[in-house]
Amino acid sequence: MTLTASYERCRRLHARYGRSYYLATRLLPQWKRRHVHALYGFARYADEIVDSFTMTADRSRALDGLCARVEAGLTGARPDDPVLPALLHTVNSFGIDHDDIGAFLASMRADLSVTRYATYDDLLGYMAGSAAAIGTMMLPVLEPAPGCEEAAREPARQLGLAFQLTNFLRDVGEDFARGRIYLPMEDLGKFGVEPGELGAARTGRAVRRLLAFEAGRAREHYRAAAGGIGLLIASSRPCVRAAVDLYGGILDEIERGGFEVLAGRVRVPRRRRAAVFARHLLASAEAGRTERRVRVELP
Repeated sequence: MTLTASYERCRRLHARYGRSYYLATRLLPQWKRRHVHALYGFARYADEIVDSFTMTADRSRALDGLCARVEAGLTGARPDDPVLPALLHTVNSFGIDHDDIGAFLASMRADLSVTRYATYDDLLGYMAGSAAAIGTMMLPVLEPAPGCEEAAREPARQLGLAFQLTNFLRDVGEDFARGRIYLPMEDLGKFGVEPGELGAARTGRAVRRLLAFEAGRAREHYRAAAGGIGLLIASSRPCVRAAVDLYGGILDEIERGGFEVLAGRVRVPRRRRAAVFARHLLASAEAGRTERRVRVELP
């Protein structure tokens, strides 16, 4: 697997499974896009091992193999894998923290045995690896402004949490079909929801109240992340703003539909997606032109 082919494999995974993120990534400077594809492609590759409805192989063994290849690659071995050359090239190019990769893989391993979370703090512990770590892995590629590296870290974590909690609300039925419940059991009890109601054909009244409560939590994470966008260099801001608009748009559609998430997958209408992209496209082009005009003084 050549490096070019690996980046292309990651790009295709991104385009197929992460349409909102992929659209937002097109607002980045071209040279950066492949690195976002690499991180997304790796995350999706691992996620498919633990989540795919069609996989028949031993999931634990497959994940063990991936973890071993990642560990070997991080210590300098040449990986025999379709996505790891691109991942490792990106990690080495931007100095991405290896601990974040380990935290992400630990959360993927939890998905093989943990099916429920008692409290929101317990769920946050899982999301620290599955979502917040993705935010901090993306951060070096998006480039905080000089001197803002540490301040930008927590907003990046919060945005990862916001995106994943939005996913959990949208995918309640799919997750239940996989045997998992990502909404805290404590909250199900608070709103009088029986676990089996999450697998119903329609969303009951008690489940809607539960989802509205969790949507409020997601909104809090979006608010906590908002200040971080201004800490990035200008050419990365339109991409992140578009991602927030597109993924926040899923939450908007869930709320607009009265939290009916079990009858069908909630999506942002294509017209709205196009409008979001167009709204941020001019800002992206102008930021790119500004950065290209920076003069370099030779010593």
